[in-house]
This record gives sequence, structure tokens and C-alpha cells, in this order.
Amino acid sequence: MSWNLMFFVNSVLLGVGLAMDAFSVSMANGLNEPKMKFGRMSLIAGCYGFFQFAMPMIGWICVHTIVVYFQKFEAFIPWIALLLLLYIGGKMMIEGIKGEDDEDAGDKRLSFGTLIIQGIATSIDALSVGFTIADYGAVMALIASVIIAVVTFFICIGGLMIGKTVGTKLSNKSAILGGVILIGIGIEIFVKGVFF
Repeated sequence: MSWNLMFFVNSVLLGVGLAMDAFSVSMANGLNEPKMKFGRMSLIAGCYGFFQFAMPMIGWICVHTIVVYFQKFEAFIPWIALLLLLYIGGKMMIEGIKGEDDEDAGDKRLSFGTLIIQGIATSIDALSVGFTIADYGAVMALIASVIIAVVTFFICIGGLMIGKTVGTKLSNKSAILGGVILIGIGIEIFVKGVFF
């Protein structure tokens, strides 16, 4: 692969495709925390962007070093994403149901641990991108991963803004809806990874 316009276009499109799960989770987080400030939104989007950067690079490194072991691990990726998102989504739904009578039910802060789990769960399928960019040199793989991260960041900021807007209108039902969205994303990743 050479440095040309198609390299950048492909990297942006790859970023858009990979960011869709993170976008949906961002909307769920915005629903769950409608009073979120922009600095916190940037932290959340930055976390997702970081993992979308790291996973393709880890995949690329695996292709160039331990490809046989990575191919065996790849079968577990949909299962890991499903379990993580079922756990987070289920927890969010339970909190939404239990907290329906609370005044602050529509504004539960996302913990750092949950954010990291979401970042991993929504980007773990990007490990496979390491195979897609395997013919890139190290610098090109790094640039492609940075482009993916930047695209993810801005898409997630949009998701958080949409979620906040809708979350403010839904009040305490937003945590339940956010949980349903996360569970749906987990099932979608699992079905795509196992059956297609």
C-alpha cells in the first residue's frame, strides 16, 4: 500500500465503520447522564478513540509476530464483547428500574471502570483490522489507527450529544433504554462474529 488519497479515504471509512458500536454506546451513556459536561464527553469519546486506535495496532502487531495464536483468540472476540455488554447493559437497566423513584435517576455517572470495559467491548472487533492493514508498514498502520481514533472521537461526541438531548426528555426511563441499547449492541456483535 502506498501513501495516496485512497489510503486516507479507506482509513476514514474504516474509522466510521468501527465507530458505530462506540457511537451507540455513547448515545446510551448520554441517555444515562443527560447533565454531562463537555469535558466529560471528551474524556469518554477519547477513551473510545484510544481503544479504537490500540486494537488495530495490537492486531497488526499480532499479524506480524504471533499470527497463529491470534487466529485462535479471534473466535472468542464476539463472546467477550457479548458478555461485557450484557453485563454493563443489564446493570444499567437494573439501576434504571430500581432508581425510577429517585430524583437523580436520569443522571447516573459512568464509572471509570465501566468506561474502560465499554471501550474494550466496543473496540475488540477492531483487533481483526490488524489483518486488514497487515500489508501496511509500521508508520502507515500507526497513521491509519490514529485516523480511526480521531473519527471515533468525533462520532462519539455526536452520540453523546444526541443521547444527552434525548435523555433529558426521557428523564428516568433513559437508563433503561441505554441498557437495552448496550445489550442490543452486544447481541449484534456476537451474531455478526459467530454467524457471518
